[in-house]
Amino acid sequence: MMGRYGALGWIRRPGRRERELALAALDKVRMGDFADRQISQLSGGQQQRVFLARALVQDAAIYFMDEPFQGVDATTERAIVALLRELREQGKTVIVVHHDLSTVADYFDWVTLLNVRRVAHGPVDEVFNEHNLGLAYGGKVATAFADMSTEPHAPDRSNFYA
Repeated sequence: MMGRYGALGWIRRPGRRERELALAALDKVRMGDFADRQISQLSGGQQQRVFLARALVQDAAIYFMDEPFQGVDATTERAIVALLRELREQGKTVIVVHHDLSTVADYFDWVTLLNVRRVAHGPVDEVFNEHNLGLAYGGKVATAFADMSTEPHAPDRSNFYA
């Protein structure tokens, strides 16, 4: 329900509508059965899903997420990706800090590569390439794609730096 406080303001208390919205958001991230538990009683992955539900219940136009896949299992990660795609289809903007290079092409449409300053920004198919990754990571990206040789979006690794 913390996600509803911005809409309620300083004086109004959460009511039935806020509870319904909060429970619907928890159900959306498959945490409805844990609604009565304290956050400290949840695993790291479960906490991450609750934080996502808190963001969803705000019904914002833009969502900023810092490592939403951190500490979650593969099933939860896929569910979060599906939820992020659903937000995009609703016309929402989702900005995610993400460090797992092996999933960038599968999860995201646009990418911004940073190394103190912006190295490159644009559609993944155009920006997520050997040259820009070399600039962002100082040429040390060969191991990041060691398991991606069969991935359809994997950049050409023939000239990656050793």
